[in-house]
Amino acid sequence: MKKIVVIGGGASGLMAAAQSAKNGNDVVVIEKMPRCALKVRITGKGRCNLTNACFDLDELISNVVTNPRFLYSAFSNFMPYDTITFFNALGVDTKIERGGRVFPVSDRAADVADALIRNARNSGVKFIYNRAVAFETENGMIKAVVLENGTKIPCDCAAICTGGKSYPATGSDGNGYALAKSLGHTIQKPRPCLSALVSSDDFIQDLQGLSLKNVSIRLQKDGKTVYTDFGEMLFTHFGISGPVILSASSNIKDFNGGEYSVLVDLKPALDDKTLDKRILRDFSENCNKNFANSLNALLPKKLIPVIISRSGIEPDLKVNEINRESRLKLGRLIKNFKIRITDFYDIDAAIVTGGGVSVNEIEPKTMKSKLVDNLYFAGEIIDVDAYTGGFNLQIAFSTGVLCGKSM
Repeated sequence: MKKIVVIGGGASGLMAAAQSAKNGNDVVVIEKMPRCALKVRITGKGRCNLTNACFDLDELISNVVTNPRFLYSAFSNFMPYDTITFFNALGVDTKIERGGRVFPVSDRAADVADALIRNARNSGVKFIYNRAVAFETENGMIKAVVLENGTKIPCDCAAICTGGKSYPATGSDGNGYALAKSLGHTIQKPRPCLSALVSSDDFIQDLQGLSLKNVSIRLQKDGKTVYTDFGEMLFTHFGISGPVILSASSNIKDFNGGEYSVLVDLKPALDDKTLDKRILRDFSENCNKNFANSLNALLPKKLIPVIISRSGIEPDLKVNEINRESRLKLGRLIKNFKIRITDFYDIDAAIVTGGGVSVNEIEPKTMKSKLVDNLYFAGEIIDVDAYTGGFNLQIAFSTGVLCGKSM
């Protein structure tokens, strides 16, 4: 029987601990917060999008943005259908919603968190609520985990499953990076992923609170498209957010050496010619009205003043006086509404943290460190991240199970 210490009682840590305990090991989870799985409890706006009903391995990997091939073994070992089966067996019934997103039928993230903790306890896992601050090593191997109160927890193997830096109030404050670095591991610079984006455009404040559904977006870097998506977005007091924006943000590594913008197609169901016919029809129905009063049927009320301002057409010009060139320019604006992006929103509010322990220093088939023979990793601490839709929790579960099995 091995003595195993898992640092971090989140999704990946609880999975790793339970798996290792089921294999007959003496397992302790060290969690610095008063409760485990605090971040799980707030995911999916408190509903917990626990995985995605994406049952094809290649498709699953295609939804991973950073270092996707590293996860091939972990995913092969524990797929989304295994996650669904796992939670169903623990009494958490699931349902599939738009985009393959899998939620508990109860719509309660707490049910998922409680099931993870219950599974670990029932598997024989013990819990210590304290902060791990260092390792005691001998001949390049970990001999004990040192706690903040000075206590040393002896171990044959240790796993760092501390998450990233987002939502630090749940315990993800980045201390796992320091622990990994103390043992010689390289840390790729942490950055927000699945993050809202900041814009300095002067119209942002005017659009605050506006939600756009069924729009398509293009993320561009220096005028070149790097990501496209379709769905819902939201204007905030600082910039833009919503599902398509969160996924787009994962394709931005940093804001050094490039200018980013998001182009929104406000009418993706209409091609240029069809949109022009639609505008002509609206103009003909409002032929004696001012331009400012002619777009109510075409665009959300909050957006109209901004479109008018950016179109270059005088607001009080009669629509029957608008020439073809101006009308076509209006159509292009509606199909390519540009928002300049200047930064990520606060990393503390990002759903996922990018960066972390370099995958070049971790064995993908075991999650074992290549530098320290009895050290393992799982979850968000590793430099992998994926699009929104349940894929990041699946990474936590898959790497957690593989880590637990390997220990």
